[in-house]
Amino acid sequence: MSTAAAKQQEPSDSRPLWREAELRAADAMGRLMEFWGFRRHMGRLWTILYLSPEPMTTAELSETLRLSSSAVSLSLGELVRWGAVRKTWRPGERKDFYQAESNVWKLLRRVYERRELTLVREASDAFVEAQRFLDEARDQLSGPDRKRVDYMRKRVARLSTLTRTGERLIRLLIAGRTLNPADLSSAEEEE
Repeated sequence: MSTAAAKQQEPSDSRPLWREAELRAADAMGRLMEFWGFRRHMGRLWTILYLSPEPMTTAELSETLRLSSSAVSLSLGELVRWGAVRKTWRPGERKDFYQAESNVWKLLRRVYERRELTLVREASDAFVEAQRFLDEARDQLSGPDRKRVDYMRKRVARLSTLTRTGERLIRLLIAGRTLNPADLSSAEEEE
């Protein structure tokens, strides 16, 4: 909806302007979350909860985003596991209510720690193993094959250095420390 159209919204329109703004923000966050490797619905749900002054039920979220209750429940379960959403209760109510974690930096650190750091460590382990295989292969080779393995060993060593640099960077981010680019030498510089 353009700005001019928003200003001209009639009272008979089915959604108030604040709801339109909420849905646009949710869609934008959904696209970002999808880009980061999460499901789009997770970003949309988190945003609706983040923008809500009160905890919401699964039914309210389903209605707001026009999603099935099973899609909402599945995404909420995953958001709860990531610590992005928490389940709350109200005295006298039998329903579960959900509320977004409002500390965005805390969420980002959790993702870096649980996902990115794990992936970087796995890559680092794979490069160490590849280097070991190349070292074993080198001893059995001569001529052009040995030269190729030597080339590969140098390149795998660079990849190992890159993962160590990435791990240092992620650890600094998780710790909330100031990053100094000079502290993060590249694989090219350590050759």
